[in-house]
Amino acid sequence: MLLAVDAGNTNVVFALLEGGEIRARWRIATDPRRTADEYAVWLSQLLSLEGYDRAAVTGVIVGTVVPRALHNLQVLSQKYFGTEAVIAGQGSAEWGFPLDVEEPGSLGADRALNMIAAHARHQGDLIVIDFGTATTFELVDYSGAYKGGIIAPGINLSLDALFTAAAKLPRIAISAPESTTVVGRNTVDQMHIGIYWGYIAMIEGLVARLKAEVGRPLKVIATGGLAVLFEKHTSVFDTIEPDLTIQGLAMLWERSQQGN
Repeated sequence: MLLAVDAGNTNVVFALLEGGEIRARWRIATDPRRTADEYAVWLSQLLSLEGYDRAAVTGVIVGTVVPRALHNLQVLSQKYFGTEAVIAGQGSAEWGFPLDVEEPGSLGADRALNMIAAHARHQGDLIVIDFGTATTFELVDYSGAYKGGIIAPGINLSLDALFTAAAKLPRIAISAPESTTVVGRNTVDQMHIGIYWGYIAMIEGLVARLKAEVGRPLKVIATGGLAVLFEKHTSVFDTIEPDLTIQGLAMLWERSQQGN
């Protein structure tokens, strides 16, 4: 079995895969100071609750956008799973697709993994939107080449900024509204409308601009934990695939093992 680790800015996701299928997944807040021993205690308990033993894990692959978190995840793999972790984007796990941008070295692992999985699962030109700490838009052409993209603040970052910077505004939780009105009658409703419908307008507007600039049909794939939040009130997504990053890790692992 494969343990795929997606270390993002907000959360670290551990997924257990067998034959390319996700059998279990767990999420913990990202903390670069968390030691391999702490990860192991937490993860061993969760594996046990799902009916698995550590010995069932024969491979580990890590994709991270938090460099400081990498060392302890590598130690976790060595010490508690008895294997060297494959690092996404390095060595035998290089991305394997053209990066047709000005700064290819700055591409985040999560974005690259999303593109690997999206291109493998869908034909033609693609827009991949990932709703995470940041909201990212990736443009992938029919050959699988990365042509560029967009980075926008994530919806929770926007909410935190509003709460932090404005003394009289409360902290609110975001959810899909029941009403389609954009006339708020109280402060909380007005904030909710501004954030939610503002985000819908941003998504639809940027996708429309990307489609107009490319001039060819583009399939829009949404991923990330918050993607389903917007599904009810926009038709801009052709499909939602919440596990795209993990699927990309599994595909990269298989590629790294060819010839071994």
